[in-house]
Amino acid sequence: MASSPSKSADIELNVVQSRSTSRQDELALAKLGKKAVLKRRFGFLSILGFSCTVLITWEGSLVLFLVGFQNGGPAGVIYGYLTVWVGTVSVFMVLSELVSMAPTSGGQYHWVSMLAPPKSQKLLSYISGWLTLSGWLASLGSGAFLTGGLIQGLLMLCQPDTYVPQNWHVTLLYWAVIAFCVFINVAAGWLLPKFEGALLVLHILGFFAILIPLLVLGPKGDAKELFTTFVNLGGWNSQGLSFCVGIMGSVFAFVGGDGPIHLSEEIHNAQIVVPRSIMTGIAINGVLGFAMILTVLFRMGDLDAVLEENPAFPFMAIFHRAVQSRSGAAVMASIVMVLTISANVGFSASTSRICWAFARDRGLPGWRTLSKVSDRTSIPVYSVAFTAFIACLLALVNIGSTAAFNGVISVAIAGLFSSYLLTSSLLLYRRCTGAILPSTDVFDVSAPSTTSDGMVRTSWGPWRIPGALGIANNAFACAYLAFVLFFSFWPSFAEVTPANMNWAVLVTGVVALVSSVYYLVWAKHTYHGPVVDAGTVEHI
Repeated sequence: MASSPSKSADIELNVVQSRSTSRQDELALAKLGKKAVLKRRFGFLSILGFSCTVLITWEGSLVLFLVGFQNGGPAGVIYGYLTVWVGTVSVFMVLSELVSMAPTSGGQYHWVSMLAPPKSQKLLSYISGWLTLSGWLASLGSGAFLTGGLIQGLLMLCQPDTYVPQNWHVTLLYWAVIAFCVFINVAAGWLLPKFEGALLVLHILGFFAILIPLLVLGPKGDAKELFTTFVNLGGWNSQGLSFCVGIMGSVFAFVGGDGPIHLSEEIHNAQIVVPRSIMTGIAINGVLGFAMILTVLFRMGDLDAVLEENPAFPFMAIFHRAVQSRSGAAVMASIVMVLTISANVGFSASTSRICWAFARDRGLPGWRTLSKVSDRTSIPVYSVAFTAFIACLLALVNIGSTAAFNGVISVAIAGLFSSYLLTSSLLLYRRCTGAILPSTDVFDVSAPSTTSDGMVRTSWGPWRIPGALGIANNAFACAYLAFVLFFSFWPSFAEVTPANMNWAVLVTGVVALVSSVYYLVWAKHTYHGPVVDAGTVEHI
């Protein structure tokens, strides 16, 4: 049967639009000096699924519920969450502006190279690259560790009298999660967009599958008490200080929001789609997370009884006490577990892409191998394997000491938020001095390559917050990032012991020392900022 003229016209129009979008993506990369070598598999819905399931805010709020409660209490959890949500929206508005300007998998270190003064451009870009990579490696490790702990907690829920938990059990489960991530990212890489799209559905349906039973069956709490009761179990000098320390639980629930940025070279119309997916994902996750926090607080009942039943993951005990069934609670907890496993797939993808991009620009040892892309799948297989291997090595620390391992993974916030702060500060300086050109000049190759003060020429992308509002938001984002970064190094308790110490300062210092030594010995001769691929100028 012949196609109708209108249907044929629609098909032809879609083909033209697709070619136009692909051309725009290629030009955007070429302007940054990069060739398109990764296959663009993601559209808006699939990358929105990726954004939502990497953040997993409502799931993370359940898992990290106790962090905010012991320093802040119910009121502290509520107001702390709202504070973090507002700050996160502000930060990712800034990052969305940056990815719209330069949609590259390198993300932060590439932007720093674009925005930094010429004299410090190379060093600051290199530091940002290491901070971003170490933060993402820690995020991958912490995600796998929490998932292994969830599986162990599920075993304890189902077999409270027979199962005896051990640290090495979590390590084996951690490795199993990493192996699954590698399989999805390498062997089934073509499936990743469909996998993330399906997870978006589970992410939303799973929320209601847990919310409704809790609301219907759980014990009712007192609204006035929840919104006015603060707790200071950390023993700090003031309730305000306790609140600031406890807010880190909500901060961690929003970690990973820049995940789609590092897949920019695999997304159609990345300059617009990535910012939209990031902001939509934060809006969806923020609403779901806040609703889940309120529900858990209103339906948790006697907290002492909850902690006695399951001190590691109190949300499982809340499920059990609400539905009065171990099987029912296990099903609800399994939904959280499946979604956290899926989040690790996204962590692995983003971590491997930043590793690949940094290696492509010769910022890592073994960059020749790590920068290779499979001809068959268009996936940086070596980078996926390398980041998974490093994550597996980190898990060995947990066998000897959980406290030491917590110190390793605590660098997730410190590393990522340091890179955010550096990039946001440079953008604020550049926009205040008027050094960023209008978006209409983005493909004007006749424009000067540097600004009047010698800075590298930079142009706005199609997604931005204009004028004074953009400057105000950028300044607020920098203030919020500085606040979070400062308190990310604080322990949870005023009386510090080796077991409860926050080792993020030590681990971050070690990362800085190792990267500095490597830079002085080797990288300063090979790393000169983002490399301009041969042929890109002619391609433009």
